[in-house]
Amino acid sequence: MEVIFLGTGTSQGVPMIACDCDVCRSSDPRNRRTRASIHVVMDGLHVQVDAVPEFRLQCLRENIRQLDVFILTHGHADHITGMDDLRRFCDLMGGQALTVYTTDEGMGRVLSVFPYAIAERPISRGYAAFKLVQMPEVLRLPQGTIESTLLPHGGVNTLGLIFTEQTSGKKFTYYTDCKRLTQEAVALAKGSDAVVLDGLRPLPHPSHMSIPEAVEAAAEIGAKQTWLTHLTHLTDHAPAEAELPSGVRLAYDGLRLAL
Repeated sequence: MEVIFLGTGTSQGVPMIACDCDVCRSSDPRNRRTRASIHVVMDGLHVQVDAVPEFRLQCLRENIRQLDVFILTHGHADHITGMDDLRRFCDLMGGQALTVYTTDEGMGRVLSVFPYAIAERPISRGYAAFKLVQMPEVLRLPQGTIESTLLPHGGVNTLGLIFTEQTSGKKFTYYTDCKRLTQEAVALAKGSDAVVLDGLRPLPHPSHMSIPEAVEAAAEIGAKQTWLTHLTHLTDHAPAEAELPSGVRLAYDGLRLAL
């Protein structure tokens, strides 16, 4: 299994508009963060999670040429507004609609933002077409399974995802954009080879886990490696990572995990 971190930033990105703080002016490339999304390759199956405003640029940077499954964790702007660029993958699939697995809230947001794309096939080559499907508790595929659980994120629930590859048995958990982990989420993540957690900033936030809260959650799960994502400009990569406990690190754009 391979996990590609296309983006690891918050809704404002880093550098932030009109900000001259040390992180926004940093020369460390790990402090340059596009909005958070990942691409998972599981026994040759390419799974894209979320499509952020920079999605096209992320695909070009990381040479993403295939997409078989698309999952939208929730309908917030920083996770959905790049979906129009999925049109290229509809072309590469032979003009088929791309199935979008998401929540009820996510489906409603896609319907309101992309009404022109809800169709069995694109209206013409070069257009997007989406088939909306509620994400099941377990999505069973020949290449493995993708389990889901709902995580509280302010006024909505976010999809937490657990990938298990068929041939290797490797397990990967992705919990972004959440204020806390439910007991079900913790139980599902147990035994993961790697876990990604929302770790917005050092300070508390009403709808995201802070870095200290994410560290506590990581200890409860007990994975071999935990990576924090959805980071703001309040986190300077090198000094902040140096203060984290063993096994917990900060993700960065372009990071690739081979599990």
